[in-house]
Amino acid sequence: MSTVFQLKHVVEIADIDDLNHVNNAVYVKWMDAIAHQHWVALTSKHPLPQFIWVVLRHEIDYTGQAVLNDLVISKTWVGDTKGFKSERHFEFSTNEKLLVKAKTIYGMLDAKTYKPSRIRENVLKVLEPFK
Repeated sequence: MSTVFQLKHVVEIADIDDLNHVNNAVYVKWMDAIAHQHWVALTSKHPLPQFIWVVLRHEIDYTGQAVLNDLVISKTWVGDTKGFKSERHFEFSTNEKLLVKAKTIYGMLDAKTYKPSRIRENVLKVLEPFK
């Protein structure tokens, strides 16, 4: 497994749905947030503003429930990366109980043209310490 990047969230009332637990859409927002923050951390010394990432596919398994005021630990790491695609894995847990496990396939695009851009050595070097 690659080096894991981690964030913590305290569940707020806005995260709760009619079933009194964190709504599934909130986990997708948290996935987006942690992926973005991880990319910012990865590129802090060598920014790559010429590229952007877009979601191509999500696979999400919901295995538990978080409720108001729970402390949720969010984890992400980079998986297989080739061509213009990169896997990113996610886990969300509370009290060491797995709540959500997910994998997202991202596509890297040229920031000016929005066309797919092959992931080259300059991007792979940024990911290497985390692979």
